[in-house]
Amino acid sequence: MAVMSPGEFKLATMMQRFPMEPLPVFEDPGEQLSVWGGEWGCNSDWGTLRKVLMHRPGAEMATVDTSRPLDIGGFGDPDTGWYWMGQAPPDLAAMQEQHDHFADALREEGVEIAYLDGVRPHLMKSIYTRDAMIAVPGGAIVCRLGPRVRRGEELEITRALARLGMPILRTLHADAVMEGGSFVWLNATTAAIGLSCRGNAQAATQIEEVLRPMGVRLIRVQCPGYRLHLDGGIVMCGRDAAIINQNLLPFSFIEEVRALGIRLVELQADDPTDAGNCLAIAPDRVIMSAGITDATCEAVERLGIRVRRLDYRKVWAGGGGLHCSTAPLLRDRV
Repeated sequence: MAVMSPGEFKLATMMQRFPMEPLPVFEDPGEQLSVWGGEWGCNSDWGTLRKVLMHRPGAEMATVDTSRPLDIGGFGDPDTGWYWMGQAPPDLAAMQEQHDHFADALREEGVEIAYLDGVRPHLMKSIYTRDAMIAVPGGAIVCRLGPRVRRGEELEITRALARLGMPILRTLHADAVMEGGSFVWLNATTAAIGLSCRGNAQAATQIEEVLRPMGVRLIRVQCPGYRLHLDGGIVMCGRDAAIINQNLLPFSFIEEVRALGIRLVELQADDPTDAGNCLAIAPDRVIMSAGITDATCEAVERLGIRVRRLDYRKVWAGGGGLHCSTAPLLRDRV
């Protein structure tokens, strides 16, 4: 039997008195407070929203050049990668006004807003902060965005999270590509990720590696055709409640969502395109597009969810709505 030297004995004794402490886990609220100065992240899409990251549209919108029309409508330059699908060029003043009204509404609801410090001139999609990160219990996953026009938003988001002190639990790497609009919390132990022309299987695997140790199951959903994000088909609008476009989701996934006890409101043919792009700010409170039909609004309210409507059409012209324009940083745990 080997005999410890006096130095080894002292070291062993010290390590016994000051042991490694893996518990409580990283995302434990008390651990977060003592190490990171406060809680971070989300385990739902409807817990009371406390902090959110946004970007007020600015000079980067000048990237849109109306001398470069696309034969499919809108404007764009395949060589440099930017595109704008609106039939008219961006109305920056109107976009800023509607974005400000949205921010004011969030503040009235008690939400703290953090902004990106600024973005580089070519990043004309930066208003849609949701896509560059995913909030999970204890911190954030920084995404890797797919199209060239969005590559680089990751750096702006990372700088913002570092400034705020939010832990970054993973940065998607290698050939992983995913945007936050394709991630949805269905409940505290179940999330879904959309595989599409903007998100691949490698990214789903890396995200799952973060969630699995937290006891969260990740459902992979194949988005149809060239649909970009899962939030085009489903967005949680309150506790155990979601708005869905049944034509953009696999039937098997809809059945799985129902099996989780989630109540579904189906969009109707006369609802506008952005009707489902809403933001739950509490278990019983949601901000929705002003254009949503009364029938759909009433269906949501029958679930015990109060609806606040906002006009966001000028921002939607760029391809994203209320949900897309917010990256939650902290929600109350559910």
